[in-house]
Amino acid sequence: MKFFFAALFALLALVACGGEKDAGVAINGCKIEPMASCIGAYLAGAYLAGADLNSADLTGADLTGAYLTGADLNKTDLTGADLYTADLESANLKSANLRFSNLSGANLKRADLRLAALTGASLAGASLKSASLKSANLTGVNLKSADLSGADLKSADLSGADLTGVNLTGANLKRANLRGAYLTDASLKGASLKGANLTGTVLYHANLKNADLTGANLTGTILAGANLTGTIGLP
Repeated sequence: MKFFFAALFALLALVACGGEKDAGVAINGCKIEPMASCIGAYLAGAYLAGADLNSADLTGADLTGAYLTGADLNKTDLTGADLYTADLESANLKSANLRFSNLSGANLKRADLRLAALTGASLAGASLKSASLKSANLTGVNLKSADLSGADLKSADLSGADLTGVNLTGANLKRANLRGAYLTDASLKGASLKGANLTGTVLYHANLKNADLTGANLTGTILAGANLTGTIGLP
């Protein structure tokens, strides 16, 4: 019920302002504008599609189920924020700080997460289909059963990440750091892992059909039970 009223209030406020999402509308004391200070703000279920929160401080904010499609969250601080099941499709999260945030079940399709910091975050079951995560820091991230099909993870740091059952079909993992990552039962069909660091990576029962491992570091890589049909670049 609290989610419903938060979303309704936000929607009515936007209508009253002619639909402008970046006009400084306040929701539960948080002014929706660039560089806003909304530490610990309650924005669960809020309608913030297209909102401009560039460089805002949303540390520890509750954005559970919030609608942030196409929102500008460039360089926004979302450390420890709760974004469970939030809709962030096509949102701009470039260089955003999402360390230890909860993005489980979130919709991040086609989102821009280049250079974003996601250390220790949970993205279990999240959809990151065709998202851009170039050079993002994903160390120790929980990505269990997430959909990263077609995602661009070039030069991303996924060391120690849990990617059990993840869908990385057709993903770009060129020069990505997957040292010590867990990819048990993961699908990497047609994925590019050229020059990737797979030192100590667990790929138990992973599907690497037609994947490209040219130049990858396979020192200590566990490939037991993996589907290596048509895999390129194996020693």
